[in-house]
Amino acid sequence: MDLTTLIFGRLTLESFPIHEPILVATFAIVVLGGGAVLGAITYYKMWGYLWREWFTSIDHKKIGVMYVVLALIMLLRGFADALMMRLQQAMASGGGEGYLNAHHYDQIFTAHGVIMIFFVAMPLVTGLINLVVPLQIGARDVAFPFLNNFSFWMTTAGAILVMISLFVGEFAQTGWLAYPPLSGADYSPGVGVDYYIWALQIAGIGTLLSGINLVVTIVKMRAPGMTLMKMPIFVWTALCTNILITAIFPVLTATLALLTLDRYAGTNFFTNDLGGNPMMYVNLIWIWGHPEVYVLILPAFGIFSEVVATYSGKRLFGYTSMVYATLVITILSWLVWLHHFFTMGAGASVNSFFGITTMIISIPTGAKLFNWLFTMYRGRIRFDTPMLWTIGFMITFTIGGMTGVLLAVPPADFVLHNSLFLIAHFHNVIIGGVLFGLFAGIVYWFPKAFGFKLDEWWGKVSFWCWLIGFYLAFMPLYVLGLMGVTRRISQFEDTSLHWYFVVAGIGALFILAGILAFIIQLYVSFKNREALRDTTGDPWNGRTLEWSTSSPPPAYNFAFTPVVHELDAWWDMKRRGYQRPVSGFAPIHMPRNTGTGVILGGLSVALGFGLIWHMWLLAGVVFVAMIAVTIWHTFDYDRDFHIPADTVTVAEDARTQLLAARGV
Repeated sequence: MDLTTLIFGRLTLESFPIHEPILVATFAIVVLGGGAVLGAITYYKMWGYLWREWFTSIDHKKIGVMYVVLALIMLLRGFADALMMRLQQAMASGGGEGYLNAHHYDQIFTAHGVIMIFFVAMPLVTGLINLVVPLQIGARDVAFPFLNNFSFWMTTAGAILVMISLFVGEFAQTGWLAYPPLSGADYSPGVGVDYYIWALQIAGIGTLLSGINLVVTIVKMRAPGMTLMKMPIFVWTALCTNILITAIFPVLTATLALLTLDRYAGTNFFTNDLGGNPMMYVNLIWIWGHPEVYVLILPAFGIFSEVVATYSGKRLFGYTSMVYATLVITILSWLVWLHHFFTMGAGASVNSFFGITTMIISIPTGAKLFNWLFTMYRGRIRFDTPMLWTIGFMITFTIGGMTGVLLAVPPADFVLHNSLFLIAHFHNVIIGGVLFGLFAGIVYWFPKAFGFKLDEWWGKVSFWCWLIGFYLAFMPLYVLGLMGVTRRISQFEDTSLHWYFVVAGIGALFILAGILAFIIQLYVSFKNREALRDTTGDPWNGRTLEWSTSSPPPAYNFAFTPVVHELDAWWDMKRRGYQRPVSGFAPIHMPRNTGTGVILGGLSVALGFGLIWHMWLLAGVVFVAMIAVTIWHTFDYDRDFHIPADTVTVAEDARTQLLAARGV
């Protein structure tokens, strides 16, 4: 091995796609936009503030906000890929070639799936759980604050690697689950699958550690009196989600490790010869993949439960049944993975079992829908934006659930499995369920995080654009799927299909309008933040403990740990005439910020890049550096401090005076 190969590995000048006009234009836009942002941060001298207050923060609230910001940035990239696919299919369904060749199109639809699941939906879920759950259970922070910061930066490192693949080398062309033998070294000899593997491995470490952290937080750090059956539903769904994460992400890690050995070391776990079996990969990836769908949807169910109860002015109907439905879904999500490949030929008995379990899992989901409807029944419903997202979800998700039950019938699945019907169903559930829920949660908890509400008018514009856009974009795909149009295809010869794809493209433009309306909503709300200011800490007349604190909450969340007597603890406290303590404050013990997470995240990007391009010298040096930083961190004993009682008194007195001025 010569010195050049040792240093640069497979990286050459040809690895930079300067011959692709679309990528060159994209690169120019990213450079200009990124340069403008960096220039603005430098001009306003914000680097020190960002480093001290955000990048090195171990405050669960700030980490939650950073997760959401990461997800929204990646949403722009992932949706840009979707828009390019819709445009290509609209242009190429009349016999034309469109503007994307198959090589580029395959990278785009793979990147779209990977980004939307791993770097949009997952960070949004984790971010909202991070922001809200410690407040809802009356805790000062999560169980392991540094681990929380480290988890975020590992997730960010994985996202950065995916973004690098746009401009250095290429991304995988395998679909978002990278089935072998297509993802093996013989069929994908380039760096695309390696980008996929290392981005997911690095981000997966962050997700797994975050899951462990949040399970421990919920189990061990609840306020006195908050038994399991007095936890808010959102906390229950967060607990089940993170139990699933803790159980399934090691499976993903092991599966990708075996695929890595096939590609790097010439083993034959998932090859077609020498004893390998590609179907074993499909089993393993879906043993992770199907519970992953419920990792995303369960927190959305929790958000809808909080929103419906608050905006109906009523206690959630059937709380106990909601808890048990959540637990049943969590358990059954393990028993349905094979419905993703009924067509592999496992036999009638296997297919029957997984078909039946898939139908059964719809029962607790349906029970939740009836509970939300009964909560709304005879309630004083306020049709604010979060409630609109909830009602839009209930209608849309019901359609997605019915098509899911249809696909659970093996004979029907044999016909529809590889068609656009399946694509429509999946997006029906993920957009109509997960994204609608997460947008409802962002609007609902935004004043808690930032101290002012989001503009209502632009929020409704965003909602209606998303709702109309979804139906225009995906209902035609149901029809096309029933007509036998297969998925993963970039060109269609049948000219009679053209108008369906045009309608789907128009739907994508409506969704683009919804995203732009959300960005405008953020800008308008920030501009008018004084008029939208929340001085009470409880702008929606909420029911759970996060609304008992100021907006935004102080670093320590609660000056005194609340004591819980009933479900809907804050509603109960208001009903009993709760009085805020105004004296007797003591020093509060808090963890100290640290830059170790940022440093390890940056080193992880370098390590992943070195492993992708076979730059063994870089990978070795960076790995040693990571070990050194980790050891150095273990010897850093200056990890905590106390907020003086005087500081707590000043903050709490200011809030008392503010509430008194408002007559609260």
